[in-house]
Amino acid sequence: MERVEIAVAAEMHKAWLILETSGRTGSIAIARGEGIAREAALDGSRRHARDLAAMVAGSLEAERLKPSELEGVVVSLGPGSYTGLRVGVISAKSLAYATGCKLLAVPTFAAIAEQTPEGATSVGVIADALQGLIYRQRFERIEGTWRAVEELRIESLAESQQWLRGVDCVSGPGVNLLENPVFEDVRRAPTDSQLPRCGSLWKAAQRLAPVTREELFGLEPLYLRGSSAEEKAKREAGSA
Repeated sequence: MERVEIAVAAEMHKAWLILETSGRTGSIAIARGEGIAREAALDGSRRHARDLAAMVAGSLEAERLKPSELEGVVVSLGPGSYTGLRVGVISAKSLAYATGCKLLAVPTFAAIAEQTPEGATSVGVIADALQGLIYRQRFERIEGTWRAVEELRIESLAESQQWLRGVDCVSGPGVNLLENPVFEDVRRAPTDSQLPRCGSLWKAAQRLAPVTREELFGLEPLYLRGSSAEEKAKREAGSA
């Protein structure tokens, strides 16, 4: 998704809505300029679909903003929670379509890479893809900016052992999968930097071009695979 820098930097100094729903506990924020003006966490014990619209409305009201006054919306694109991502992406698309505001779709791993501690020049970001598989992607700090140097892929954790040891540190929501003693020598990013934050989404978004009107309708979360229910149905159909 990283294509070109936004042409007019002044656009980023207006109000933007940020939606992060890739994990169990999502969050939303209002950004102004280079910083976050307001941020709120969604209740992890409830469904994002139930709370997201109400929380967005409350945050906009607190900032004295109407939806039509937003310059744009930033959304976390995944990988991550199948349902959470779908709720976030559909909400962002609906807002952009209804108000005509800009939409920036940020790969979740790009935001996590932004949180890598100083001193590291490479980071491997991983997430649980279930059934013994992980999502993985390598990023490197190039001229002071974190850039993806390989495509997002799915691979078994066992197959990724050499890859995991080939980066300065490993980050992302899948780090908890490395509790096995066989991975004790794998260097890990601090716990507080492993999950995406709205501030990191905002930072990564500033290197992206807005989704075009034509791209808006086809925009989908980064899954690389179907939901657990879809894959179960395929297995059952194949064994029938």
